[in-house]
Amino acid sequence: MSDNKLRCALVYRLESSGPSDSGESGIALSNLSGNCTLLAKYDHASDYEGSGGGGGLYGDRDKNYAEAVGMVVGNDPPSGLGEEGVIGGFKICISDAHQVIYGADSDGLCLAIVTGLKYPSRTAISMLTELYTPYSEQFALQAKSATTNSLTKKSKKILSQLCTKYDDSTKVDKASALNSKVEAVQATMQDNIAAMLKNTEQAESLAERSNQLNEQANVFQKKSKDLKKQMRCKNIKMTIILVTLVVGVLVIILVPLIVRAKNAAKGGRMLRGFLEEIGEA
Repeated sequence: MSDNKLRCALVYRLESSGPSDSGESGIALSNLSGNCTLLAKYDHASDYEGSGGGGGLYGDRDKNYAEAVGMVVGNDPPSGLGEEGVIGGFKICISDAHQVIYGADSDGLCLAIVTGLKYPSRTAISMLTELYTPYSEQFALQAKSATTNSLTKKSKKILSQLCTKYDDSTKVDKASALNSKVEAVQATMQDNIAAMLKNTEQAESLAERSNQLNEQANVFQKKSKDLKKQMRCKNIKMTIILVTLVVGVLVIILVPLIVRAKNAAKGGRMLRGFLEEIGEA
C-alpha cells in the first residue's frame, strides 16, 4: 500500500483513568489510561479490512484495521491538548506499508485516518481539522457515552463525504497539486531525455552503418574495377586466340588451293607450248 490513497476514517473516545488534575471537564493528559473505544469507522477502500490492512502495522493479521489503529492511538495518545473545542496533538505512525494520522480534542474525541505512505500528512491533518467541526457538533455529546461501534451508521455520511473530498490530495492541497505537476513535468522530461538518448543512439548506429556501407561500397567498387580489368584481359586473350584460329584455318584451307591453282596454271602453259610446237611442225 505504498501509494497516495486514502484508506479509511475512524473515530475513537480516549478514556481517562481519573478526574482531571486541572479540575476542568476535559481530559488531563496525565490521566489518560492508554485505552480507547472505537465509536465509528468508515472503510473508504472497501477491500481494506478484508485484506488484513492493519496487520502490516502491528504484526497481528488477525486484528482488523480498526483494532490495530486503536492499539496505536491507545499506546501513544495525542499530546498537547489544551484549548477546548479544537482538535490537536496530531501524531503520525508510519509502517512499511501505510501511515496512521490522528489527533484529539480535550474531551477525548479522537479522529484518525489511514493512508498510503505517499499521501501528504499535511493534507491528512487538514482533513481531520475540517472533519472535526461538523462531527463534534453532531456527535460530541453522544461520543461521551456511546458504546463500541455504535456511531458507525450515523457517521457514515459525514465520514464518506470527507473521504471522497480528500481522496485525491491534489484537488484539495495546492502544494500536492504543484508537486504532482512537477512530478509530471519531471516524468515528461525524463521521457524526452530518454527519447533523445534513444534517437542519438539510433543516429550513431545509422552513422556507423552508413560508414560500413561506404566502406563496403568502396571495396565493391575496387573489386569491380579489378574484375573489369580481368575480364578485359580475358576478352583480349580470347580475341587473339580466335583470330589466330581463324587465320590458321584460312591458311590451312587457302594455301593448298593457291598451290593447286599455281600448279594448274603452270600445267596449262606447258600444254599450250606443246600444242604450239606440234602445230609448227
